[in-house]
Amino acid sequence: MTVNISVTINGTTYQKDVEPRTLLVHFIRDTLGLTGTNIGCDTVQCGACTIHMDGMAIKSCATLAVQADGSQITTIEGLAKDGELHPMQQAFWDNHGLQCGYCTPGMIMAATKLVENNPGITEEEIRHGLEGNLCRCTGYANIVKSIKAAAQAMGGGA
Repeated sequence: MTVNISVTINGTTYQKDVEPRTLLVHFIRDTLGLTGTNIGCDTVQCGACTIHMDGMAIKSCATLAVQADGSQITTIEGLAKDGELHPMQQAFWDNHGLQCGYCTPGMIMAATKLVENNPGITEEEIRHGLEGNLCRCTGYANIVKSIKAAAQAMGGGA
């Protein structure tokens, strides 16, 4: 049995048949070929699969594709506009906010919403806000530095 869903991802509307048990992360990666969204743990603990759905940062490994029917979704591939990196992407690049890069798309997606919702975000708020996103390579110093830089670039006073 399949269910027809319609989702708009990165500005493109897709109508696809999916099995009701298909996780959104698998739909994005396997069905649509948008592999920037990573699968880390499948238990909602690492945050590598974080995307934006209807204006909120969510973990796509904990959401069924059928739950996204009618939604507006942005993945890491859709964050840049007209060939220009989003300020958060640029700040991660400029401030070495990554090492292996596996967690980076989820970190950037989570951090973007953190800053959008709190432009004057503090280091303490950044660290608290990233508790659901794990990086096994860094001590988070450059990640926090990147987010603070992006907050300034996005109009905040961090």
